[in-house]
Amino acid sequence: MSLFADSRYQWRETYFVLFDRQHRPAVAAVQKSLSELGKLEIQELQGDEGELLESVTVLSHADAAGMDITFVSGDEVKEQIAELKKEWKGQKFPPDELAKVQRALAANARFDIYHFEEIGDSFLDNEEGEILDPATLLLVLARLARLCHGVGIDPQAGAVL
Repeated sequence: MSLFADSRYQWRETYFVLFDRQHRPAVAAVQKSLSELGKLEIQELQGDEGELLESVTVLSHADAAGMDITFVSGDEVKEQIAELKKEWKGQKFPPDELAKVQRALAANARFDIYHFEEIGDSFLDNEEGEILDPATLLLVLARLARLCHGVGIDPQAGAVL
């Protein structure tokens, strides 16, 4: 079940990991890598017929965070790459970031990471002014990027992570 359908979670933002589909990780590798982070609850781990990751839900109750992660390829990725090319045209990137930008623009697959805040059974459970801590999201994003030789992207900021 997606966290979009769970009233205890509210969607906050979406991040991406862009990569070459030949590096799409196996379900077992994702399970192992995310389990090494310790405090996460991994649910709904789904693979395709070749046992490559299709989707997973990751919860971190300690951080009041959840993530739905799904594999995407095809036209949707091509369209995003075209948008990124327009957005990044003329930008000067530091040498260490330039390699990531080039790898991202050559991608033909991605993981969508939908980041949710755990709010409990009502919005009243959440204290006013509390800001969602992205620490777990960034850890999970980094693990996925490493597994698939990909590049993390914050699309709201147009930033390479």
